[in-house]
Amino acid sequence: MSVRVSGPPRGTRGPRRARLERQARALLEALGEEGAELSLALVDDATAAALNRRWRGRTGPTDVLSFSLREGRHARHRGALLGDVVIAVGVARRQARERGHTLEAECLRLLVHGVLHLLGYDHARPEEARMMRARERTLLRRLQDRPGTRTSERVSTRRPPS
Repeated sequence: MSVRVSGPPRGTRGPRRARLERQARALLEALGEEGAELSLALVDDATAAALNRRWRGRTGPTDVLSFSLREGRHARHRGALLGDVVIAVGVARRQARERGHTLEAECLRLLVHGVLHLLGYDHARPEEARMMRARERTLLRRLQDRPGTRTSERVSTRRPPS
């Protein structure tokens, strides 16, 4: 199992990379993907916005983007590489504040969400969204109970109050 964490960009205070790498390894193990390779990039909002525009046709940064290598024209050449998860640290920081938890906890939530997308989970339809949120909750609880991957508090998948 291989996890490569890059970023955050200079001048951006992000989560601890070593902890995020341990959490990603534990997540892959919990998902039965022990042989998988994962790339995780911590980026600034400008980079996230550029990726969001190029690949999703949407304006502005988003919290997490997933680029799966399990599907598409290059899938058969991927080897063990599952894909890339890109977390926008600035967006994650704002969401953490809104949700009332730490940046570290929010990045863990986004990591879980992003990896589930790599594995084919989606939330375009209500039933898919319910299934994905349930899987996120289960995985977050499992990671919270594992030494070396815990954050300072429980991570909630609930949306912040509007």
